[in-house]
Amino acid sequence: MDPELAPYLAPGPTVESAHPAVVDFARAHAKHEADAVKTAVALYYAVRDGIRYDPYSAVLTTDGLRASGVLATGRGWCVPKAVLLAAACRSRGIPARLGFADVRNHLSTARLREQMQSEVFYWHGYTSIHLDGRWVKVTPAFNIELCTKFVLLPLEFEGRSDSLYPPFDRAGKRHMEYLRGRGEHADVPLDAMLATFREKYPHMYGGAAAAGAASLGDADFSRDVEKEIADAAAGRST
Repeated sequence: MDPELAPYLAPGPTVESAHPAVVDFARAHAKHEADAVKTAVALYYAVRDGIRYDPYSAVLTTDGLRASGVLATGRGWCVPKAVLLAAACRSRGIPARLGFADVRNHLSTARLREQMQSEVFYWHGYTSIHLDGRWVKVTPAFNIELCTKFVLLPLEFEGRSDSLYPPFDRAGKRHMEYLRGRGEHADVPLDAMLATFREKYPHMYGGAAAAGAASLGDADFSRDVEKEIADAAAGRST
């Protein structure tokens, strides 16, 4: 193995590839022991669809981003879902790291827009997996049920091509625009992320929220999506 890949195989503070829960999760979904590509694809779909996307509780602490914590709650926003996929891949001997980019997201809920006061998502997270001698980018954030509700094109992954958000949804409306890359890292660059979030979302991560927690309490993202879609449909029918 290339020594330069060693950091992307080792456990990290959030990328807990040696944690028993992560090892068990990866083993349960790794049906192709001798085929790294098929294993990575299987793990991608296990994280994408087995962990519910929830951007309403974006906690920027090591504890809040740990792969084992994502498995315990069964939900997470883009960064912890990317962390879990990286950890699962490493646990099966596949090098993986975390990639980040600033994106403009044109599809969200009114509650989320009010919370963020911005349509730019800074430090959007994805996973970069080393397969067949090259790094492949993949985004496990939106589970298939949410894509169906949101009328989004679900991101498929065959292990050889990058799988990043498309610029348009099924209806041809603008969905995601990548603005700036933030590099790829062995683990979450927490200090840099917190500095950006405190600058760009001071109402969420400044003052009393300086510890890195921003939450909408008991709000349910999926339920809000359903309500907004229903309200829009009712508006069109009247």
